[in-house]
Amino acid sequence: MNTLFSKKSIEFLVENRLRNDKAWFEEHKSDYQKYLVEPFKALVTALAPALSDIDGKLICSPKIDGSISRIWRDIRFSKDKSLFRDMMWCMFVREKHVNLPEFFFVISPDNFFYGSGYYSAGTSSMESIRKLILDGDKDFKAALKVYENQNLFALEGDTYKKSRFPGAPENLRNWLNRKGICFIHYSADFDLLYSEKLPDVVAEGYRTLEPIYKFLIKAEERK
Repeated sequence: MNTLFSKKSIEFLVENRLRNDKAWFEEHKSDYQKYLVEPFKALVTALAPALSDIDGKLICSPKIDGSISRIWRDIRFSKDKSLFRDMMWCMFVREKHVNLPEFFFVISPDNFFYGSGYYSAGTSSMESIRKLILDGDKDFKAALKVYENQNLFALEGDTYKKSRFPGAPENLRNWLNRKGICFIHYSADFDLLYSEKLPDVVAEGYRTLEPIYKFLIKAEERK
């Protein structure tokens, strides 16, 4: 069985979302398994050794609702009643349903992206991060050096409209003024997405982010 992503993976995401029909999905469930679930399972399995080296507590479960997302949406409390997403992802975190730093990989019709950070950082997490930064923590210095010496991952996360630390150096304010924090690389290189090289490229990116991830975990442990 082909376990690589392909153009058909993207085509299924698009058509399934546009049709928004349970009956159509059930009729084409074998395509969903072949073009999305199986490639995600293969990717999770291939990434597991690198992730284990980074943090042996990370969950790497190659199944839906393990490390792999569902394609269907929970619409009970949403104004958007679309039944299906047009994207899928895998995520690697120490404990599910808890706001902890994670590694992730996402595909969509427009691009794919991967990285590390918080999906939704809590106030206490960000306060712990800020305290370590302001204290001159050695692990933050290592994380900052890694970030500033690479050009693959961008630092993202909503920022306060007015700087809360106007006297801090600009490179530190870039971290201190965030409401959340995440490091993401976006790519429209679908040739890479469809190639056997994908797991190695993503794993290397995760290794680059290892000092940053470990700093974020330290902040969690210091809360």
